[in-house]
Amino acid sequence: MKKISILLLTAIIVSSCVSKKKFVSLQDEHDQTTTELVDVKATLQKCLIESEKDVATLTEQINSLKEDKKGALKQVENLTVLTQSSSDNIKSVITQLSEKDKFINGIRAAMTQKDSLNLAIKYHLTKNLTDGIQDEDIQVNVEKTVVFISISDKLLFKSGSYNVTDKAYTVLEKISKVIKDQPEMEVMIEGHTDSTPIKRTVIQDNWDLSALRATSITRILQYKFGVKPGRLIAAGRSQYVPLVDNNTAANKAINRRTKIIIMPKLDQFFDLLEQDANK
Repeated sequence: MKKISILLLTAIIVSSCVSKKKFVSLQDEHDQTTTELVDVKATLQKCLIESEKDVATLTEQINSLKEDKKGALKQVENLTVLTQSSSDNIKSVITQLSEKDKFINGIRAAMTQKDSLNLAIKYHLTKNLTDGIQDEDIQVNVEKTVVFISISDKLLFKSGSYNVTDKAYTVLEKISKVIKDQPEMEVMIEGHTDSTPIKRTVIQDNWDLSALRATSITRILQYKFGVKPGRLIAAGRSQYVPLVDNNTAANKAINRRTKIIIMPKLDQFFDLLEQDANK
C-alpha cells in the first residue's frame, strides 16, 4: 500500500513538471508573436507614411503636368496665330516681290532697248567721226546705256585756249547730226585739262579753262548746229579726272580732252524710280 502511494505521488509530480514547461513554451511563443506584431505594425505605419509622401509627390507632379499642358496648349494657340500671321506676311512679300520683279524686268527691257540704241549710236558715230580722223584722236564707247565720245584737245582747241579750231566744226557737225536724231537723250560736254598751271586775263586756273572749253563746244552745238539748249549740259572737270598720270608730255596730251556724253534724260530716270517708290 505504501508503494502504491509513492507511485501515485511520483506520477503527480512528473505530470506537474510537464505542464509548467509547456506553459513556459507557450508564453515564449506569445511574447515572440507580440514582438513580431509590434514590428509589423511599425513597418505598416512606416509604409503608410511613405505612401502618403509618394501620393503627395505624385499629386504635385500631376498638377505640374496639368500646368505644362495648359502652357503647351497656349503656345500652340499662339503658334497658330503666328503661323497665320507669317503666312499672310509671306503672301504679302511674295506679292511685293512679284511687283518688284515686274518693275525690274521693265527696267531690264528698257536698258536692253537703250543698250541697243546706244550701240547703234556708237556705230554711226564711229563710222562718221573716224572718216579722215586718226583713231587716237577720238574714242567712242558705250558703258551702262551711256555713249562716251572722247576727243583730243588738238582737234578742238589751240594750246591753253578755249577758242575752237576750224577742224573742230567738222567734228562737231557730225556729232550734232547724231545728237539731233536722238531727241529723247541729253548731252553733257565735259572739259578736261592736264595738271600744268595756267593763269591769263580771263582764265584763273584749269577750272576756268575746262569750263570755258565745255561752254564753247556747247554754244557751237546750240547756235551753229541747232541742238536744243535744254538738252545740253556744260561741265568743267579741270585736271582732277585724268586718264593717266600727268608725269610726261605724252600723258598730259592724253588727259587734255573733251568728253561728249550722250545719255538718257535724268528726269525720266528719276520719275521712274519715284513711280516705283509710290507703289
